[in-house]
Amino acid sequence: MLSPNDKKLEKLDPFYLPSLSKQKTSAEIISEARNALRAVRTQRPFTPREDQRKLFGPASSRTPENRPPSSFSVHASSFEFSDSRPISGTRLSPLEFKPKAPASPDTVEDFCLSFPKPPVDPVKIRRISSARARLFRATSQGALLPARTLLPTQPKRVESEETVTTRDSVVKINGIYLTESKAIGHLKRHPLQLTYDGDFSKITEQEMFKGATSVPFHLRSGGDQGKRRPRASSSSRSPDQSRLDIRAGSKADLQEKNTEIEVDEVFWNTRIVPILHDLEKEENIEMVCATCTQLHHALEEGNMLGNKFKRRSVLLKTLYKLVDVGSDLLSLKLAKIILALKVSGKNLLNVCKLIFKISRSEKNDSLIRNDSILESLLEVLRSEDLQANTEAFLYCMGTIKFISGNPEFLHEMMGKGAVEILMSLIKQVNENTKKSGTCLPNSGHLLVQTTATLRNLVDSPLARSKLLSINALPQLCTVMEQHIGDKDVCTNIARIFSKLTSYHDCCVALASYSRCYALFLNLINKYQKKQDLVVRVVFILGNLTAKNNQAREQFSKEKGSIPTLLSLFHTFYKLDLHSGKRWGEGDERPEARRPAQAEDVLIKLTRVLANLAIHPGVGPAIAAHSHIVGLLLATLESKSIDDCEELVINTTATINNLSYYKVKNSIIQDRKLYIAELLLKLLVSNNMDGILEAVRVFGNLSQDHDICDFIVQKNVHKFMIALLDAKHQDICFSACGVLLNLTVDRDKRLILKEGGGIKKLLDCLRDFGPTDWQLASLVCKTLWNFSENITNASSCFGDEAANTLLALLSSFLDEELALNGSFDQDLKNYHKLHWETEFRPVAQQLLNRIKNHHTFLEPLPIPSF
Repeated sequence: MLSPNDKKLEKLDPFYLPSLSKQKTSAEIISEARNALRAVRTQRPFTPREDQRKLFGPASSRTPENRPPSSFSVHASSFEFSDSRPISGTRLSPLEFKPKAPASPDTVEDFCLSFPKPPVDPVKIRRISSARARLFRATSQGALLPARTLLPTQPKRVESEETVTTRDSVVKINGIYLTESKAIGHLKRHPLQLTYDGDFSKITEQEMFKGATSVPFHLRSGGDQGKRRPRASSSSRSPDQSRLDIRAGSKADLQEKNTEIEVDEVFWNTRIVPILHDLEKEENIEMVCATCTQLHHALEEGNMLGNKFKRRSVLLKTLYKLVDVGSDLLSLKLAKIILALKVSGKNLLNVCKLIFKISRSEKNDSLIRNDSILESLLEVLRSEDLQANTEAFLYCMGTIKFISGNPEFLHEMMGKGAVEILMSLIKQVNENTKKSGTCLPNSGHLLVQTTATLRNLVDSPLARSKLLSINALPQLCTVMEQHIGDKDVCTNIARIFSKLTSYHDCCVALASYSRCYALFLNLINKYQKKQDLVVRVVFILGNLTAKNNQAREQFSKEKGSIPTLLSLFHTFYKLDLHSGKRWGEGDERPEARRPAQAEDVLIKLTRVLANLAIHPGVGPAIAAHSHIVGLLLATLESKSIDDCEELVINTTATINNLSYYKVKNSIIQDRKLYIAELLLKLLVSNNMDGILEAVRVFGNLSQDHDICDFIVQKNVHKFMIALLDAKHQDICFSACGVLLNLTVDRDKRLILKEGGGIKKLLDCLRDFGPTDWQLASLVCKTLWNFSENITNASSCFGDEAANTLLALLSSFLDEELALNGSFDQDLKNYHKLHWETEFRPVAQQLLNRIKNHHTFLEPLPIPSF
């Protein structure tokens, strides 16, 4: 009989026995995860590294004839020179006067306008300024640049581009009229060494490449008007010419907007041309590369990058010709300049191909990094038109994909906004597909490269943070929906999600996108036998349902969710059986091996089932599903933990979660004795994880009287008592749970005395109590059941055990002493909660019972813990 003080504990439930009078809520069931239900973990699917860098790896679903090539050649002849012409972007206005043929040699000399002329005799080239001679030879004779710079020899007969003419405070520089003050300012910014030839109205260029810092006096003062030639007088000039001068003076401000483009000839001739000469005559590759670097810096300094530079054609032709040298280092430097000059069309494609070709070799990664090619490639994706340059984008992304696999590039890519640029590109593809209703040509190929790059980048915490901040996960799901027929795209995004959902914040973000569950089910149904894709989708589902009860509910409510999982289970169970036949009974398998493809799918699939079973609305339905339970038991029966450790453990964990539900139509309950027989081989294995899972299942099943009899008949209880010595909290907790359920039956309470059971329980209480009040509570409940009919504490527990138990309980019930551990505040609150709600009530009642039935022979020692 129980004493009056003990009656409050009559309502204590046995281990894992749910109350029949009150239906537990989802939150309550989840909070009992340690006691009954547990989410299962597994490793992310293995992705082998590809031996060669290609647009599409050996596992690609694309046939060679249906995908762009990864091997090709790029030569100077591959480029189009027509693209080298600058784009002005300015509409020309009609002429407001009709030019007339000059009537006299003087008029010809004064009037700069002339009709088209036939090609000039090369002998007369020396009479023209160096700039004109250079352009003439580049276009008429086919040479990109002259061997040397020609200086003017007859400045009085031919007016060069560098002539400065003063007329009525208007100065003509390079064919453009400026006011005198503006001309002086220009010459200060672009100094030339000028010489006075006796004519105040004309200044000729001298030693163009040297430059000077002074401006002639006659320019500053307006010049000596008395020495002007007669043609400079307004009375001797033709009416048309006078009108032209007046119009030029009135439009000086408008023309100065274009002065920078024209006056750049000075910078071109003094800075760029000598570098181009060096490029043509230099034979040492290292020197050529250094010269290219110098050229790029000079172009940047002179603001000559872009596609509106006047001399761009000459520059690009020189660069294109050097492509044939065949040096990877030189080609990268050339490509960087060419991209900076904003080429388009075929030339953009070829330069992207050139970089792609070089990036296929890992040894060139350092060259790409040193030359900051990544920034140029990202600029292409950021600024160029996607629809007009899809193929160029493809090879550009191919290069970025290659280098993204090198961890040394990860920080640089994050710093240059690679994640945002790639997601912007994906968004463009999504929008274009939505507008047109069909996938654009080559968009699938491009998405393969883009998603493969993101797959590499998401290893970075910063990349994951950026993806969450820009809400990228729904966009990736949209790509899968629109390109569900493209297995390569879907596989890459599945790999991205496999990595992302391994982190809690990313997992929550994807789980909140309700359309993802139907999408994943569609992928499983469409690619059921494509192991590399299916295994990742199932892994993602396992992550989503591991700690999110709402995700479990949403997935289970999707149409066909459980049948789809069952069909997948059945398919890969058969495939696994077939692959298992390849091993003979006497064959020795390697000690550490990677799971076979079919087995890996089963590992991930059983994990999903185990996680779904935690939900109180899903678990009972799965437990009552004969086909699912049948496949689980068949797997457990056919597999050895030595050969298939993870699969056997996951299967056992699933059975454990399903065995929690005591429903009438539960297949687990109907076949409980068969399950207990299967678990025996796990108990005698050398795998502690397998032993732990088997003990957990016995903890649920041992609430049944038949299972308790089975445990005693098979001496399983002795094994449970021995496990109390394991010094492993979870194993001690589960073993103690089985013993607690056994002690519910009065006929089986004495088994605790076998093998020193009482002493081992007290050892667990002393060792783990201060840090695990749940385990301490379980030990007290077991001892409470054992001592129900106590008459004397010493005869019940033994003198030493009774004294030890009294001392432990007295100490642990002292709140200040019990909770005075070195924990942070959150952990201290957690311990206090379990101490107050679980340990203290039963420990206090057990202490009172022992005190009431114990004769104290000596003071109780205070235990140290």
